[in-house]
Amino acid sequence: MFPVGLYLFALVGGAVISAASLPLWRRWCEHVGLVDAPGYRKIHDHPVPLAGGLAVITGLVAPILGATAWAWLGPLPESFDRVVAYGLAKRGWQIAAILGGAVAMLALGVIDDRRDLAAKWKFAAQVLIAITVAASGIRVTMFVESAAFSYAVTVLWILTVTNALNFQDNMNGLCAGLGLIAGWFFAWHAGLEGQYLVASLAFLFTGALAGFLPYNFPRGGVFLGDGGSHVVGFLLAVLAILPDFYSAASPHKWLVIAPLLVLAVPLADLVSVILIRRRLGQAVWVGDNNHFSHRLVRAGQAKPRAVLILLLIATTTGAVTFLK
Repeated sequence: MFPVGLYLFALVGGAVISAASLPLWRRWCEHVGLVDAPGYRKIHDHPVPLAGGLAVITGLVAPILGATAWAWLGPLPESFDRVVAYGLAKRGWQIAAILGGAVAMLALGVIDDRRDLAAKWKFAAQVLIAITVAASGIRVTMFVESAAFSYAVTVLWILTVTNALNFQDNMNGLCAGLGLIAGWFFAWHAGLEGQYLVASLAFLFTGALAGFLPYNFPRGGVFLGDGGSHVVGFLLAVLAILPDFYSAASPHKWLVIAPLLVLAVPLADLVSVILIRRRLGQAVWVGDNNHFSHRLVRAGQAKPRAVLILLLIATTTGAVTFLK
């Protein structure tokens, strides 16, 4: 039986906790100085708290810890018990690795926001986190029976998606909006394949982003920051690996490219800006104004409309993955 109640609980719970915690995190960020100050390439004229990532991780972690405690201490409703208790018993270490990786990515991004880490140290930390997650058993296989290949592709995938979403944190609502849309598609794919714990995690993540978005789009009262964009990218990379897009129930081999379609906008933008920066002789990790969103604005679109256009494209490419 499709656990609609559990999915709704995860979606709404993540949104409510994220939204409720955000004002608290915003005040904390203002108190400790975790803000994005006005400056070159900035569109705001006053310091903006970088509380988004903290709120999103709260909306993700708090319900999981609560569900774990509930499953441990008392009886659950039948549908919840079948999904939560069984899923935690079977994939508990992987869930722990995902949450640990998300917290580590958040910490890495926050440190970068505060101290502007050198690119090599940031990249090294990303690699270490990705290797740890791959070691937990969350890996890409791609029909190749090779552990070394699996590890290499998984680490490359996590690094690519994490940085692709980090690149999208250039206009209000863009990174979080793309994360919400991709998370929604990954949730439904997992649910339709009977991977209910994975679907619940994806819906929880989607809800946490939904709770943050009204604070960020269109006015930008709070930003994700590097910490938040790292969390969004990392979790999308993991959620793209967890579902079985190709299985006996879904024997269409082309569905293995479903994650590429769901994440088409950030991945295409990543490739585009890297090629532009290489052509101009610039370091690929140094920011500029050549992202899709910036080019739409230069073409005459207002910033909110440019963001909505890209979100519409992402919704369209994601919807293609449900074609049989």
